[in-house]
Amino acid sequence: MQFIDTHHHLWDLENNSYPWLKRDVGHFAGDYSKIRRSYLISHFLADAATLPKDWILVKSVHVQAEWDHENDPVGETAWLQKTADSPGSKGKPSGIVAFADLAEPLVEDTLERHAKHKNWRGIRHMLNHSQDNPRLNFTPRSDLMMDKQWRAGYRLLAKFNGSFDLQIWPWQLEMAARLTGDIPEVRVVLNHTGLPYASDAAAMRQWRDGMKALAARTHVSAKISALGMAHRGWTIDSIRPLVEETIDIFGADRCMFASNFPVDSITSSYAQIWHAYDEITSRLPAPDRQKLFHDNAVKYYRL
Repeated sequence: MQFIDTHHHLWDLENNSYPWLKRDVGHFAGDYSKIRRSYLISHFLADAATLPKDWILVKSVHVQAEWDHENDPVGETAWLQKTADSPGSKGKPSGIVAFADLAEPLVEDTLERHAKHKNWRGIRHMLNHSQDNPRLNFTPRSDLMMDKQWRAGYRLLAKFNGSFDLQIWPWQLEMAARLTGDIPEVRVVLNHTGLPYASDAAAMRQWRDGMKALAARTHVSAKISALGMAHRGWTIDSIRPLVEETIDIFGADRCMFASNFPVDSITSSYAQIWHAYDEITSRLPAPDRQKLFHDNAVKYYRL
């Protein structure tokens, strides 16, 4: 099994600043004390090596790790590119999804400088917002996707052949469907299975309806990941419906798998996550599994 991990993070707490890892505050994903330590490419490769020997991690995609927003976000991309170019990294991360505040008036300059790094592939600007629960807010505004200036920055991604990693809550999925319909020239990768945070019937209906609305945009693909972050104490059977429904809604041609490590190490080992994906998809045709574990990542992240 050759596979690509399409969503992981690295951080160097000794040399770089990540304010969210320093604050001792509660988080919806649980106790962050376990991951308040440097996690370098050597740690990531060691985690990947815990899989059975017939599983081969061929490439990986690093998604921005909330490098201090007071600093130049291109600094994170430069550090990751240097990491990928170093002999011990085995070429990983193969793709870099960076940060940029798309509402910034000078964001075009930031995107241009990101794009000079050969492994850069796109931007994640987290848009999670809740009117009711401030702990679920990663941005102060609920309507950022509809903001004229933010949309202008978002549209610029197409100029640099960059994609957008979309991280939102289920109640934001239909707004995202409007955004992606209005600006179809920007390729989009939905993060973390649409974050089905609540599991009651009404919440699941909202997630399902939103996922279908977004999947109607054929330039949107979906990453199946972070189910341990949304559902602590998960089992293969508990996440199976979410995995299978996402594949059913988006199709095997538009889904990918990811570990979300080391964040998901709070609840799971690296091997547990990939074993679950393997078990849940074991009855699918071999060509579909090849797409889910490898080929779609190559296609959507241009690897």
